[in-house]
Amino acid sequence: MRVRPATAADVPQVGDVTARAYVTDGIVEADHWYAAELRDAVRRVSDATVLVAAVPEPDGPAGTPPPGAPGGGAAERVLGTITLAVPGSSYAEIARDGEVELRMLAVDPAARGAGVAERLVLAALCEAVGRGTRDVVLSTLENMHAAHRLYARLGFVARPERDWSDEVQMRVLTWRAPDAPGALVEAATWPAPRVVDVEGWRVGLSGGVTRRAGSTIALGDVADLSAVVDHVERLYQADGGPAVFRVGDPQNPAGLVAELAARGYVEAAAADVLVRDLAAPDTTSGSGPDAPDRIAGVRIRVADAPDDAWLDLWLAGKGGARAASHAIVTGAPALYLTATDADGADLGVIRAAQAEDWVALSCLQVVPAARRRGLGRALTQEALAAAGRAGARRAFLQVEVENTAAHRLYATLGFRPAHRYSYREQPGAAAGTGC
Repeated sequence: MRVRPATAADVPQVGDVTARAYVTDGIVEADHWYAAELRDAVRRVSDATVLVAAVPEPDGPAGTPPPGAPGGGAAERVLGTITLAVPGSSYAEIARDGEVELRMLAVDPAARGAGVAERLVLAALCEAVGRGTRDVVLSTLENMHAAHRLYARLGFVARPERDWSDEVQMRVLTWRAPDAPGALVEAATWPAPRVVDVEGWRVGLSGGVTRRAGSTIALGDVADLSAVVDHVERLYQADGGPAVFRVGDPQNPAGLVAELAARGYVEAAAADVLVRDLAAPDTTSGSGPDAPDRIAGVRIRVADAPDDAWLDLWLAGKGGARAASHAIVTGAPALYLTATDADGADLGVIRAAQAEDWVALSCLQVVPAARRRGLGRALTQEALAAAGRAGARRAFLQVEVENTAAHRLYATLGFRPAHRYSYREQPGAAAGTGC
């Protein structure tokens, strides 16, 4: 299952699933005017942002591959949908300036119990944050108890002063994105082997090893934007990699994206910054909801430096030049965790780097033969616990937008979207790797 924007091909299923869900739950009668509005997905997809949770339809007819699918041609079945509306639009009922409103969350009655609703709401929050919006609002009925539990788990709070009625009484809930660490804190935990200051911009040079290290963070306006971009491009050319800019941060100068677009830059990747607090009683005591999972026969050791085996395991899944990769992962104070089995064989690794009161988690890799045993979750929990003991109070990590499996894992561990950025990469040069 993946969550993606609805396409024209999804419209019939979107309308059908939404109406059937509301009618099945007794929220609306089948012949009510609102049921007709729920079925009208044509207008909804045209006037608002509609997301769908979909799975391949194994017996469906061949057709256009879903967005982002390689080759293929299998049809997809829509399991659920949610709508995002902005203030002043035809689908916004209560949204104020600076808010995104969530509406018409619906899951096919036959697909319930599989976490579809949670995946949809989390994707909607990521989408809102990706637009630069920090506040989300929705209306719900008093008797929708399962939905209330979901919203509470994701951090929504009741705003009774905004409750309203339209034939029925509606409760209003709001959500605010957590504070993000910011580009400079993120860069401090994943430093480039070489950094050059160009009129206040931080140019990371890594020979093309990871975009996170080998990218430019444009920190503020400059007198001559075109000349500064020219200077940055020459630095990357001398470094042997493509020019890469991180965009989407509040410090970016006006006109940067337009300047890069005019030069033919392409979006190479987009990442969500996910954040959570480290509650000291839970992350440091070895008990409570944040206590690391224990897997029979698996031990997790913590070190202050990566050994060759740690680096080998990480690079086996990630790739990249060994010397430059070693310089990046050891360039900031960090803990290096390794999961081993009873025979001492390494099964997985993760890194926890600290800057200020933040810890950044990265480099999570599990060998293919040991996957689907909960090792990724156990390593992440152990890293959070170790970081809490070392004094960190907040944690963050960066996940590519399309990595739905990672988003799902981290959501269950309490991470929430705080920011979204993307990379613009110079065309006609050797490509960089990863976020």
